[in-house]
Amino acid sequence: MNLLFAWRYFRSKKTTNAINIIAWISVTAIAVGAAALIIVLSVFNGFEDLVQGLYKDFYADMRIAPAQGKVIKLTPTQIDQLKGTAGVATLSLVAEEKALLVNGEYQSVVFLKGVDENYLSTNGIGGHIIRGKFKLGSAVAPELVLGGGIENAIGADVEKGQYPVTLYLPNRKAVSHSIENTLNSFNAMPSGTFIVQQDFDNKYAFSNLAFLKFMLDMQPDEYSSVELKLNNNKDAGKIKASLEKLLGSNYTVETRYQQNQSLYTVMEVEKWVIYAVLALIMVVASFNMIGALTMLVLEKQKDIAVLKAMGANDSSIQKIFLSEGFILAGIGGAGGILLAVIICLLQIKFKLIPLRGGSFIIDYYPVKLVATDFILVAATILLIALAAAWIPSRKACRQEFSLKS
Repeated sequence: MNLLFAWRYFRSKKTTNAINIIAWISVTAIAVGAAALIIVLSVFNGFEDLVQGLYKDFYADMRIAPAQGKVIKLTPTQIDQLKGTAGVATLSLVAEEKALLVNGEYQSVVFLKGVDENYLSTNGIGGHIIRGKFKLGSAVAPELVLGGGIENAIGADVEKGQYPVTLYLPNRKAVSHSIENTLNSFNAMPSGTFIVQQDFDNKYAFSNLAFLKFMLDMQPDEYSSVELKLNNNKDAGKIKASLEKLLGSNYTVETRYQQNQSLYTVMEVEKWVIYAVLALIMVVASFNMIGALTMLVLEKQKDIAVLKAMGANDSSIQKIFLSEGFILAGIGGAGGILLAVIICLLQIKFKLIPLRGGSFIIDYYPVKLVATDFILVAATILLIALAAAWIPSRKACRQEFSLKS
């Protein structure tokens, strides 16, 4: 009944045309705010998906690293136990160290990862090779796969494969501080170039595990980390608990999220800050609704007096004007959400809005529609509508109106 009265008040002609104008302005403001919220959150979802996809191709589902220091010890028995852990599809043994890469007059500091033959099974780096091949060579004839930024920095030629580059790595057995004693050097042939994301392209290079262990004087059971591919990432929590129980406190087990926790945290914070700013804009827009409802209360003084004379209590009167606020917000919110969905679908299909500049992986704004965003926006609109309609509705139920007014 309350909703019926509110709907009739919304549709009926007002003696003052300004009430209709302000009401439709408030509906439009809410529609624009709702559309902006959905579109911006969907774009953030798109970028988040894109970044997570890139990091997924570089980082393994799970990583085992030393709790202290730079080296972990794993016996063949322990490695077999890791392979046999429920939920683990495959694993790769890794040795990693900072190195100086020199090509004539050019040089660059890189993070060199020595990986075994299973490495490409733990991530998707192989799909990002743009020149050459993912060839790592052997302990006596090492080859290097370079990030695109490193390749440019040292002027390497991975396609012709005629000119080796020189690697300088720390000498763990150094007895003096002279350059000759503190660094081991070895020539390696560049074999491929990958481009994933700038942070990786300017930082990492790959070679084979045996070569890097030889250069770092690592024992047969010593490694920098172990990277694992899981059968199902949804079981990451259980698998992590199993591995921690198996290995003990000297090892750190990290999921992909924990390996990049700062990145994901920043992305979440940015998303919520943008949501808060746009929600605040909707709050400001709701003042139009307060004005429209206040004028409607003055317009319907006789109706309120009649309803009270017929036995309507204050609560019923208040619910009528609260319902009026929800109708204004509902029409605006539904229209805005529908508009946002149409715009997002057009962007997904036709890539209408491009990304300016040529340094991006994609040349259009990515968009991903998520159901929870629609629930969040709808809840935000209803909350704002309740707050905006509360003051006029309280005035309507408390003020005494006369049938002669």
